Amino acid sequence: MKKLGSALLGIIVLCSLLCIFNFNLNRNTSGAREKEKVLNLFNWGDYIDPSLIKKFERQTGYRVTIQTFDSNESMIEKIRQGGTTYDLTMPSEYMVEKMRKMNLLKPINHRKIRNLNQIDPLFLNQSFDPKNRYSLPYFWGTLGIIYNDKFIKPNSIKHWKDLWSSKYKNAILLIDSVRDVFAISLISQNQSINTTNLNILHQAEEKLVKLTPNIKAIVADEIKMYMEQEEGYLAVDWSGEAAEMISVNPHLHYFVPEEGSNLWIDSFVIPRTAKHFDAIYKFLNFMSEPENAAQNAKYVGYSTPNRGAKKILPQRVVQQRAFYPSDQTMNHLATYRDLGAKIVEEYNDLYLEFKMARQ
Repeated sequence: MKKLGSALLGIIVLCSLLCIFNFNLNRNTSGAREKEKVLNLFNWGDYIDPSLIKKFERQTGYRVTIQTFDSNESMIEKIRQGGTTYDLTMPSEYMVEKMRKMNLLKPINHRKIRNLNQIDPLFLNQSFDPKNRYSLPYFWGTLGIIYNDKFIKPNSIKHWKDLWSSKYKNAILLIDSVRDVFAISLISQNQSINTTNLNILHQAEEKLVKLTPNIKAIVADEIKMYMEQEEGYLAVDWSGEAAEMISVNPHLHYFVPEEGSNLWIDSFVIPRTAKHFDAIYKFLNFMSEPENAAQNAKYVGYSTPNRGAKKILPQRVVQQRAFYPSDQTMNHLATYRDLGAKIVEEYNDLYLEFKMARQ
């Protein structure tokens, strides 16, 4: 019995030592991760000035790695799987709301953000993230119409409903985005872009089917090439994409129909798998400095929420109502909300039916 008791005691001591060793190893490993001089970004393609990344690396000694995604949906799936430890990503407003509900985000410590007062209050405390507990605005913009004045007279198109005119048969390039395409139809019928009413959704899809004779193509980045090279002369796309097209072809113009449109806001968020918090807050402060925010806005082409940056940007940029709309126009804009899996599936199914109707 004594020998058995001694053996048991030895096993207990050994197990205790192993537990202590593993605890210290995990703690040291975790500490080592935090001390790594690295920042892992998960971003939209070509959505940050590369020279700013180099500047940040020079100033801080951190190495920045960037992986890209092409949709909010592919981004959240990668985050949800948790295989890669991204430190920062930049989802759109409805996806911030969804990620928040799914507990995929860590809260942002506002006390560590030096330039929070530079953010225009218009883009703070939105319904998708009250008090900005989980997000900081990065860029914003609108959904609108681009046209070429060689083929379309200015002011001949004013409203979303004008796109259904037979004058534009086989002329329209649509951005391949479920919510944006439905927004066109919903707004033209004076309906909310966040409707969950299935009858209204089916009516919106029926109206989209009536638009098919006018649709030349439903594409993504290709819209820029088609419009710049005048292989297309009428498109529905985002404001930042329009700015890039206009910089190449001065015959192109962008506007937001007065009855309303989508206001989108892309924001920095910290995924729950993030590890390098010192790097995260250094980078958020770096990007919120007005000089850097202005440089980034020049490169990307989208509108900045940073008030200090707007003072640095050329007046010809910030006075363009197409990209920095009047208060009256802003009052008619709405952000997309997370509608829940069941309704999103309905949107997706109806969108596929609409696309199949073109074939």
